[in-house]
Amino acid sequence: MSFFSKRIDERFLAHRLQSTSIAGVIGGALSICLFAWRYYVNHVWSWDLLAVALTFVGVKLAVMTWFYLTD
Repeated sequence: MSFFSKRIDERFLAHRLQSTSIAGVIGGALSICLFAWRYYVNHVWSWDLLAVALTFVGVKLAVMTWFYLTD
């Protein structure tokens, strides 16, 4: 048995996985909302936020497709 398996159980790892997933979704949604706000209110294309939003959407769809095909 390793050092970590004695002190960290499966519940901790499951909670960490879930919290990381939720944080990623909220961060991606926030970048999409902030991009839309800057576009509709200030009439400015924020290319950095668009890149973050498209990366989030692309990675999320790729991972969902991967899990669907391999599960």
